[in-house]
Amino acid sequence: MSTEPVPFEVETIVFDLEPERRAVIYPVLDVVRDAMPAGYRLGVYGGMLGWAVPLELLANTDDKQPLVYVSLAAQKHYNSLYLMGLCSFPEKDAAFRSQWDATGRTLNMGNSCVRFKTLADLDLDLIVREVASVSVDDFIANYELLKSRG
Repeated sequence: MSTEPVPFEVETIVFDLEPERRAVIYPVLDVVRDAMPAGYRLGVYGGMLGWAVPLELLANTDDKQPLVYVSLAAQKHYNSLYLMGLCSFPEKDAAFRSQWDATGRTLNMGNSCVRFKTLADLDLDLIVREVASVSVDDFIANYELLKSRG
């Protein structure tokens, strides 16, 4: 699991939020960071906090940018946790949705984006398990497999 420090640019994005928004984002940032498999790099990607495959491990991406695995953003009316592993692995997506349903919480989710307003909206244990479940090597291999299929 990752123990890397939070980069200054990430701290700045979170610090710029209103205190009540920070109170929701920081715990999610902490649990995702603690669950993150080794090798992903925390930074700002597309204006959002995220963990990505560094270009030195995978330079040949479609947009020549790091391949993002998880992102976290404070939107205007809600927060978003993007779990790109779910849209990359359909079987993981189905299992995640099924496990979420079992919690009794309402899942507000798009393709890979779990939307939430409060910490109570999230099952952090399920988020931790999902984040921890895909190594950098597996994420790269799956990306390359999907890319080869066109």
